Amino acid sequence: MGDSSTAPAGPTDVPRRPKTGAERQRAFRQREREKRKIALASAGTASPGPIGNQIATATFEPPVTTSGTVTPVTVSALPVTLVTDGVTSRVTDEVTVSRPHVTERRSITSYCLTAAALALAGVGLVMNGWFARTLGSTDLAGWTFLASGMANDVVALTVPAAAARLWLARQRVTAAVAWLVWSASFIFALISSLGFASVNIADTAMARASRVTPAVTIAQNALRDAVTSRDRECAGGVGRFCREREQTVIERQRALDAAVGSVERAVDPQTEAASKIVAWLSAGNANPTATDFAMLRLLLLSLLPQIGGLLLMIGRAR
Repeated sequence: MGDSSTAPAGPTDVPRRPKTGAERQRAFRQREREKRKIALASAGTASPGPIGNQIATATFEPPVTTSGTVTPVTVSALPVTLVTDGVTSRVTDEVTVSRPHVTERRSITSYCLTAAALALAGVGLVMNGWFARTLGSTDLAGWTFLASGMANDVVALTVPAAAARLWLARQRVTAAVAWLVWSASFIFALISSLGFASVNIADTAMARASRVTPAVTIAQNALRDAVTSRDRECAGGVGRFCREREQTVIERQRALDAAVGSVERAVDPQTEAASKIVAWLSAGNANPTATDFAMLRLLLLSLLPQIGGLLLMIGRAR
């Protein structure tokens, strides 16, 4: 009888029914939410805050299940985090893209200013070196003046940038001394440039004034004929015809002087045209002379080659 007694049956495995498509979708979404909550919990641990604490607390809550169906847990902070990530990404992209353009523009400007400064410095070296060499009475003296003039131009070119760096380094006394040295070298270089420009302009004007134009040639021939006629009439004594020939010679001499004067006035058409243009634009209110423009041109020709050091300082500052 004991063998025929029935023992309580143990739990048997109930075969699991296959999930439907909707249940599989819910399970997949639940796994994705779990992964997202774990990632947010890690971010909240690195930078704790009100939202991070809320996310971390929600992450460790056990999933609520009813009748074998998993109920997804929603976190309200997720949309806020996603929007923040999008804004941060856009701002970072814009700033990163715009920086190379600004840097490239500044570098091109700096290179152009440096090239212009070196070109002006080269012109100043040639001008001041040439004029300094012409001041020497011997070859040795000329070469000595040449060396001093070129060394002075190098000082005028390099000191401004060095003085600006000293000023930024708060070495104000040394920077002030550097600017004083540059002022002295600048004045010396400016005087040398004035000498170069004035000598060459004067030589060119004299060469143009000595030109023989057809009008001058005609006036010279007429004067020569008048002198010959006067000498022939006045050989036997001073009479009425001799005095007439004398008057003719005087008139021909005046005509020659007028022809030569017209050539001399045309030696510098630039200043003449500039004075006329200013008078025309101002309706006659301003009437500068050709001499005024000649002085302005001389000043600019002497000054511009000496500002290479200032341009070099500006180019390096950018």
